[in-house]
Amino acid sequence: MRLFARAALAAIALLGLSACATPPEVQKKDYTAFKASHPRSILVVPVTNKSTQVDAPDNFLTTLPVPLAERGYYVFPVHMVKRTMEDEGLGDADMVHGADVKRLAALFGADAVLYANIERWESAYAILATTTTVAITYTLKSGKTGETLWEEKVQTTYSPQAQSSGGGLLGQLLAQAVVAAMERASPSYLPLAYQANGIALYGPGKYIPKGPYDPEHTKDY
Repeated sequence: MRLFARAALAAIALLGLSACATPPEVQKKDYTAFKASHPRSILVVPVTNKSTQVDAPDNFLTTLPVPLAERGYYVFPVHMVKRTMEDEGLGDADMVHGADVKRLAALFGADAVLYANIERWESAYAILATTTTVAITYTLKSGKTGETLWEEKVQTTYSPQAQSSGGGLLGQLLAQAVVAAMERASPSYLPLAYQANGIALYGPGKYIPKGPYDPEHTKDY
């Protein structure tokens, strides 16, 4: 079983049935531009962040290379990319996202550039319940023309529920309080991020087509 598949299964097991995500679109995307571009390599640039969690971009960035590579693409090492961007005077993620796509791609010889923006990365507590939410916007652009080849937005949430083990109402309330406090102290951001990536890259009607390094890539168009 592939590494990302194992990670996705682990994330789903951790989040359980109380995790939910935006239902996948039934209508299939138009992959005409994607097919015409036929990217072989993807440059993942630093992630922009609309949340208040300052470490969210770096944490989320580490979740992207493996699923993209397992989808059949060559992915440039993200830490090397970040260092090169800094050397080119693009040390801020917002500056990178505002730069010319073709210039960024030319620095590495990339066929396509993947942009990701964190819309939400938060954990909210309210009366014996904690809800953790991760929302990501993904955009893949051609490194040659700057044209958008694929884009998607996914939101995943997790609100843990204590398993009933007797003890009456007071015992159940105490158990729920403990579970909520544990999630509040250590939110399930990364499992939710892996789940969001899985939905975006593999979800029905949403997915990025399999790349040229996957033997079955022609079946996705």
